[in-house]
Amino acid sequence: MRRIIQSKKLQHVRYDVRGPILVEAQRLEAEGHKILKLNIGNTAPFGFEAPEAIVADMVHNLPDSQGYADSKGIYSARTAVAQYYQSRGLRDTTVEDIWIGNGVSELITMVLQAFIDDGNEILVPAPDYPLWTGAVSLAGGTPVHYRCDESNGWNPDLADIEAKITENTHALVIINPNNPTGAVYSEETVKALVDIARRHDLVLMSDEIYEKIIFGDAVHHHTATYAGDDVLCLTFSGLSKAYRVCGYRAGWVMVSGPTHLAEDFLEGLTLLANMRMCANVPAQHAIQTALGGYQSITELVGEGGRFYEQSMLAARMLNEIPGVSCVEPKGALYCFPRLDPEVYPIKDDEAFVIDLLRSKKILVTHGTGFNWFEPDHFRLVTLPDTAMLTEAIERIADYLASIRV
Repeated sequence: MRRIIQSKKLQHVRYDVRGPILVEAQRLEAEGHKILKLNIGNTAPFGFEAPEAIVADMVHNLPDSQGYADSKGIYSARTAVAQYYQSRGLRDTTVEDIWIGNGVSELITMVLQAFIDDGNEILVPAPDYPLWTGAVSLAGGTPVHYRCDESNGWNPDLADIEAKITENTHALVIINPNNPTGAVYSEETVKALVDIARRHDLVLMSDEIYEKIIFGDAVHHHTATYAGDDVLCLTFSGLSKAYRVCGYRAGWVMVSGPTHLAEDFLEGLTLLANMRMCANVPAQHAIQTALGGYQSITELVGEGGRFYEQSMLAARMLNEIPGVSCVEPKGALYCFPRLDPEVYPIKDDEAFVIDLLRSKKILVTHGTGFNWFEPDHFRLVTLPDTAMLTEAIERIADYLASIRV
């Protein structure tokens, strides 16, 4: 019999957040080891529960959620999303500008499948959330990674973006607040990114899933606010992180700008939405309640709140380890520390995190898994409570002391 092999379309697709390191963690668990998983931003295992009103509303609507819904999403959910953006200055947003999906991840894939032709180049930040790179490749495009500048708070290197634009460049991806670095871009930076898109006739794709998870004096600025009427902008967000319902898979994309010039593309997006019939219906009923109700996320991101205190603790402890530096996150749920190559001459960062896993039973993700250029970073999820997080970073410090030169 002939061997059955994976499609060549997967040749350049990686998702190391759940790759070989997770397989090794599962092997160790099967042997009876307890693994602290700091590789993925999954809120529920760390004691974060959805607001009761969201759960109650979804349960209340279960009897009416048994059939297919409109492929773009139920009307109440799309209305709530449209009104959310209207309240943030995007007053022309309508229900017809909203597509609901099974989380932002599905919508990223659908948008790129509808948008990309073979060979199209898409500018993606490095480091990035690796789904963007993988989905661009899977759609037949070429991801071109622009550098974010660690010495400048992980803000995008605007000159590097400009230098990488070619006649084949079709879109610019922005992840703000950023996963994995925790950067939150200033108004000046967002305006500059929009200006680049405007001058080079690029579509903007703005991943804003962490928009409500920001710390201190950081302010989130919607890319679409500055894109105006002359730059097509697709804004991605959802309930997973801010409302602690990762498993509900409730996300959306909002399209703004010169939509009359994008009718053919949007027809393609609707076609793909129709092909998957509809997004999961019960979770869509949670959207209106989430966006319109009490915003409990405010308590978590302010001083004294778990998201804030755990993020600050992690950055502080990491910076105390010899040879480690970590830009203090301004948002999101992660730290992305750097290991000084003079102190830790790591050549293979995936091997490094697997050895850390085996030695200390701590699961993190290597920096090249986020398409960073050098093997000198790793990402740490900051969701554990302060006691657990302290123990985890102490274990990491012990391991690093054993390999320090």
